[in-house]
Amino acid sequence: MATKTGKVFLIGAGPGDPGLLTIKAKECIEAADVVVYDYLASPMLLKYAGKKAEVIYVGKKGGDHTLSQDKINLLLIEKAKQGYDVARLKGGDPFVFGRGGEEAQMLLSNGVPYEVIPGVTSAIAAPAYAGIPVTHRDHTSFVSFITGHEDPTKEDTSMQWDVYAKSNATLVFLMGVKNLENIVKHLVENGKPSDTPVALVRWGTTPEQQTVTGTLETIVERVREARLKSPSIIIIGHVVSLRKELAWFDNRPLFGKKIVITRARAQASDLVSKLSGLGAACIEIPTIEIAPAQDITPLRSAVENLKNYDWIVFTSVNGVKFFFDTLNDIGKDVRALGHLKFACIGPVTKECLKGHGIVSDILPETYRAESVIKAFSGIEIKNKKVLLPRAKIARTILPEELTKMGAEVHEVTAYETRLNTEGKQELIELLKNREIDAVTFTSSSTVSNFMSFFDSEDEKKLLNGLVFASIGPITSDTCRSLGIEPDIEAGEFTIQGLINSLLYYYERQNK
Repeated sequence: MATKTGKVFLIGAGPGDPGLLTIKAKECIEAADVVVYDYLASPMLLKYAGKKAEVIYVGKKGGDHTLSQDKINLLLIEKAKQGYDVARLKGGDPFVFGRGGEEAQMLLSNGVPYEVIPGVTSAIAAPAYAGIPVTHRDHTSFVSFITGHEDPTKEDTSMQWDVYAKSNATLVFLMGVKNLENIVKHLVENGKPSDTPVALVRWGTTPEQQTVTGTLETIVERVREARLKSPSIIIIGHVVSLRKELAWFDNRPLFGKKIVITRARAQASDLVSKLSGLGAACIEIPTIEIAPAQDITPLRSAVENLKNYDWIVFTSVNGVKFFFDTLNDIGKDVRALGHLKFACIGPVTKECLKGHGIVSDILPETYRAESVIKAFSGIEIKNKKVLLPRAKIARTILPEELTKMGAEVHEVTAYETRLNTEGKQELIELLKNREIDAVTFTSSSTVSNFMSFFDSEDEKKLLNGLVFASIGPITSDTCRSLGIEPDIEAGEFTIQGLINSLLYYYERQNK
């Protein structure tokens, strides 16, 4: 039986900020058998690809193509004919200088069904992130999008320089950095005032965004001095002058800082989201993964016999999660917990517990085991039975001290933290290219696993000059024991405390 032809989705991947990807585009990437992308599509979007999806990079960087356009067309046709659904990620919008029309025609002529998923074009998004509205009632009510380099095989030019020069429209040139001098020359020769404001925005909407402003008279030299290269867009018109007032994206406190997140990917979203909102470029290289205990029998037995306990102490969100997962698995709910009292470490753990309908009886002011012990010192717990569901590897101080107070402590492994080496090679390459500013550690295991990535003293030297940020004193001690000195230690031992300390550190550095 003949293989049914798959469908090709020509997807606008947006201008660079992964948050600007449309919901429909995300759904198509998740469902695709094959994902084909080029250098203008953010690699961060690849995390939406299915685990079994084939991911193919086709390059196309400023004329230096890993695959030519013809070969890309053939690749799309070949994969679809094999029965695969293909997500073709194209930077910006596929039908705005994205050659999406050519790809669609080729697919159509070869009997391959396709669908176009529009994207946010850099022609609008990059100026917006630079604080430049392409239209403004006080300046201009229309905008022209113009290619910065025409098809070199065309016999006649379609560039109407006299029209552009006399127009009051905002002119947005895409892919025009190499031709900037000619663009300026043609406009001035055709009557455009030499004091017309101009801006170039490179890698717009990303933490690497770079903006250079000037006038038609000065911009070529300023771009040369800034060594600005592709991919950049050129904005020409009076709206450029509004940048001084409206710049917002590159004014954020952590703008451009490249910060490694070593936390487990499933738990990193809050930290990534907040740091990104402050302008940082977050690089997720999880050094740990959270997994259920290899032997779930002890936890299951404890949950089946909750009547035997007086207290449950949760030291992390993970402990709460795996405890309640087990409770649900055996067919019980919170009614089985009515006789128990609860203690927990940290406001996030407290909120997680509250999400299950339980208000913690003890929440210490500082978020470490020693503070829980101090809180229990004012409570009679002699002969009380305490359940402690936590990680397989954990500090011993809490059960030891509670036992000294007369409690009967039952430790059970609720989950395990395992070494995750998926990002090892990526990390080494980033360090070699000096593309990292800071590394965050949210637990001792993130530190020890991170340091295990380095196979030699020479590789460890790559860490020189980095800023290390620790969530608290226990994690900081682990850093020191492994040969790295934390530059930052959170005052409050939470994710928000870590972020606040990063902000304070860089504020001082910038003074």
